[in-house]
Amino acid sequence: MIIGVPKEIKNHEYRVAATPTTVQEFTRKKHTVIVEHDAGLGSGFLDADYIAAGAKIADVEKTWKNSELIYKVKEIFPQEYQYLNKDKIIFTYIHSNAHRDQTEALLKSNVTSIAYEDVIDEDGKFPLLRPMSELAGKGGFLAALHFSQAVNGGKGLMLNNVCGSWAPTITIIGIGCSGLGAAELASAFGNKVNILDINFKAMEDAKKHLPSNVNFLYSNRRNLEMCLKECDVLINCILWPKTRKDHLVCREDLKRMKAGSMIIDVACDEGGAIETCQSTNFANPIYFEEGIMHYCVDNIPSAFAHTASTTLAQATLPYALEIANHGLTQALKDNKGLRRGLTSYGGKLTLKETAMKLGFDYIPPDEIVKSF
Repeated sequence: MIIGVPKEIKNHEYRVAATPTTVQEFTRKKHTVIVEHDAGLGSGFLDADYIAAGAKIADVEKTWKNSELIYKVKEIFPQEYQYLNKDKIIFTYIHSNAHRDQTEALLKSNVTSIAYEDVIDEDGKFPLLRPMSELAGKGGFLAALHFSQAVNGGKGLMLNNVCGSWAPTITIIGIGCSGLGAAELASAFGNKVNILDINFKAMEDAKKHLPSNVNFLYSNRRNLEMCLKECDVLINCILWPKTRKDHLVCREDLKRMKAGSMIIDVACDEGGAIETCQSTNFANPIYFEEGIMHYCVDNIPSAFAHTASTTLAQATLPYALEIANHGLTQALKDNKGLRRGLTSYGGKLTLKETAMKLGFDYIPPDEIVKSF
């Protein structure tokens, strides 16, 4: 199979889908890999590194047009729609429910698309979200550390246990991979850390690995309100169901928070768990609502592009190799977890959550596989 690795064009996106190390795994299996010129530069990988791994270097048009499997990091942008057709497979983060125009383009072109974020493993977890979630959680805390500084628009609070001063309070919603990453750094800096979750076992497991300055609380309305009043930084680390219309933290709740406090929304679901969340980018990362600073950059891991690309490429490689080695139809037949990530096929939407949110018709991916 011919695998194409385009250069990401999202604003301030420096990651790349395949590293020279993972490219070598494809070429060892006799697959052809085409890497767009300078695709890996933002992550510290040179064209020469890819050539040494057996890849071919091409311009954007040849990378897209000559490849069967397009292997990316971020969603498809309008200038890339022209390359979509029924003979291509797109494998990337798609977030189809958040991008109506992109979803319409996928369906109109009859392209096959598989979303990293919806692939599941045998335990029903999301293996292609996990490596980026940890980086997003840790990066979210580092962003709070940066923007809490007076010179960056904050109230001049050092998020650290400084002798002679009260330790700041960090509230983290959710103790999944991103919440655990945020808690690891926030607690190591000596802050008072409150974690809210509904999963007692997850909190119990996390407690074994985190220090005593971390408190674990059931996520209920009373505890949330208490944490909002107390915290200097609120970090949201939960994926809000795509079809929910309510919010965990509403606009009115911001009035409970201390003046000068901030919200870091790692999930960045607009109109999701945090009602006032609006996705931002690294060029304009913060804004204020009800006097509360918001940081809602939707690709935090890109700031740590080398680490992010290395871990993401290793996570996605087995699935990409399965498609390349066995072909799309056989891979979808054999791997239920991969099939769960199928977003579009032959002009049909195959992701139920997106269909419900956007009001589109939907066909289950299992029905698609039956037609093979």
